[in-house]
Amino acid sequence: MIIDNHPFQVNQHGHLEIGGVDSIDLVNKYGTPLYVYDVHIIRENCRAFIETFKELNVPAKVAYASKAFSTVAMLQVMKQEGMCLDVVSEGELFTALQADFPTENIHLHGNNKSMNELRMAIDHNIGCIVVDNFREIELVAELLQEQDKQMDVLMRVTPGIESKTHQYIMTGNEDSKFGFNLTNGQAEQAFQQLFQHSHIQFKGLHCHIGSQIFETDRFLIATEVLFQELKKWKDTYQFIPEVLNLGGGYGIRYTSQDAPIPYAVYVKELVNEVKKQVEALAIPMPEIWLEPGRAIAGNAGITLYTVGAIKQIPGIRNYIAVDGGMTDNLRPALYQAKYEAILANKANQAPDSEVSVAGKCCESGDMLIWDLPLPQVHSNDILAVFSTGAYGYSMANHYNRIAKPAIVFIEDGEDKLVLKRETYQDITRNDLSYE
Repeated sequence: MIIDNHPFQVNQHGHLEIGGVDSIDLVNKYGTPLYVYDVHIIRENCRAFIETFKELNVPAKVAYASKAFSTVAMLQVMKQEGMCLDVVSEGELFTALQADFPTENIHLHGNNKSMNELRMAIDHNIGCIVVDNFREIELVAELLQEQDKQMDVLMRVTPGIESKTHQYIMTGNEDSKFGFNLTNGQAEQAFQQLFQHSHIQFKGLHCHIGSQIFETDRFLIATEVLFQELKKWKDTYQFIPEVLNLGGGYGIRYTSQDAPIPYAVYVKELVNEVKKQVEALAIPMPEIWLEPGRAIAGNAGITLYTVGAIKQIPGIRNYIAVDGGMTDNLRPALYQAKYEAILANKANQAPDSEVSVAGKCCESGDMLIWDLPLPQVHSNDILAVFSTGAYGYSMANHYNRIAKPAIVFIEDGEDKLVLKRETYQDITRNDLSYE
């Protein structure tokens, strides 16, 4: 039996099965809360992008946006799949180095890169820095001159496109903390500082219009806007871009309200638009870069919880509380993200009641799911929340000094612990006595 619209099955015991492994066996072995990933799905998602570019015979790089989910094991899988890597901090870069990720395939992003972050990137000879503001141009130039090195650089620009998504994850509009504005002359000013700099190899443009986007039209419009600027630079400076980075933001299914399109469709439509623009401009085809993050990890992961307290308010609402919440999945509290879930130990039973799922934090806003249809729920049942593979662990926190969950990878019917559950000693490790 297959779970409707989610890539998991129900086994003969009526339990949710992940990659051929019984979820209840995982709970008995590793405890809860527990993040679980089906690695086969991760690999399929990577290949949907990479193989489409190969079929179209277009030069391309697909960089996993590690902010979605970054651990050594995950980055090792990305390396195995031939992905590049997008990092936005020293911590993400350090994790990549621990995973022995090829540094020439690492790209550094971020809207406020520090001198230390830039120095770390340059010291390790990463593949590219995406500059976001004028201060970064100065810092990059200073460090490269100091070390007498050269570095490939892209310029992030805001194309003035408002995507149909939550305002917290909308990044391509003009009023954005990211990138150089194309309409007020800032991008032109930045170009003049980057073009023909003795230590900077300016390769082209980058834009990212937002996240969890289900249409291609905004991406196509953004691409057209980028080429309007590139035409000016070609006519004025004879600049020919070698790279066009069109970012990420491809939506996944969280609930029945979401209607994602196949990743190959995004790739094909973007390639067709770039080809059209390239032909009009009469320049060679640039290398197209994409940066999927959620699209790679999101639907491959679930979170398993144990149900604890059950609270019934007659005529108003029935609550169930689980042993996790906003400390392992901040998205519902941060921007009202919605999820679907089932009882993993009763996965073959039809819903006959409706409950709201509360987290255990001392915070009224710690609600994971409102009005969820489930079969009759009892304490110690196991709740499985779908599509938590992106921005669950990466946003996990220590509110109420709650320890972060363990992470298990499943592949070929075998489970492997890839991140240990935190202990209270881990939480207090950096605390210093005042006595």
